[in-house]
Amino acid sequence: MAERHRIHPAVDVEALLPSSSHAPSKPLQTQAAEKADHPPPPPLKKRRSCCCRCLCWTVLTVVILVVIIGAIVGILYLAFDPKLPKYSVDRLAISNFTVDDNMTVSATFNLTVTTTNPNKKIGIYYRGGSHLSAWYTNTSLCSGTFPVFYQGHKNTTVLNLLLSGETQLGSGLLQELQQQQQTGTIPLVFRGNVPVKVKLGSLKLPKVTFKVKCDIIVNSLSSSNTISLKSSRCKFRLKL
Repeated sequence: MAERHRIHPAVDVEALLPSSSHAPSKPLQTQAAEKADHPPPPPLKKRRSCCCRCLCWTVLTVVILVVIIGAIVGILYLAFDPKLPKYSVDRLAISNFTVDDNMTVSATFNLTVTTTNPNKKIGIYYRGGSHLSAWYTNTSLCSGTFPVFYQGHKNTTVLNLLLSGETQLGSGLLQELQQQQQTGTIPLVFRGNVPVKVKLGSLKLPKVTFKVKCDIIVNSLSSSNTISLKSSRCKFRLKL
């Protein structure tokens, strides 16, 4: 008897294998929760627009402040017409100038200074804490202070200032001083740092510092001689 063959239906093997494309999808509620936890970043154009807007407002605020301050300064300048005070060294008297064996110089200067306030509506309060000094080249010879007082409008005041001190000079500097003493041309520098308060009408401004530098040339530093000023020039600047 002939052997019968059984025919089996064809089976698709690939269909039986698991596939990622056929993986079960997450529930819609889970996907919505994940999207809520991780919101998408804002568009790049929107972020740039916010930065530009903040920058523009900052620049505009600074410009407005500068304009307001400039307007206030301009109004005050027109209202008060401020002028710088003037200072001059009119006379120098030396009551002591000695050098000992250790080349230590003891000096006492009596300085006559004229200070002028040329303003019509501005007063000057000279406060405590000032410092005055007399210099030969880069060496301080003596020091003192500026008096505390109020200088009113259109006022000129003559002050007698006392400066004293001791310092040690090198041999070369002392020899140079002796040579200039013989020629009758000795350069000195007077420096002053004076705290003041400026009064505009009835308004007192915060404390500032007047810095004064006076270059003078004298004929002698001897206490036995009459001291004459060959030249005197003062400069003034304001330190806030």
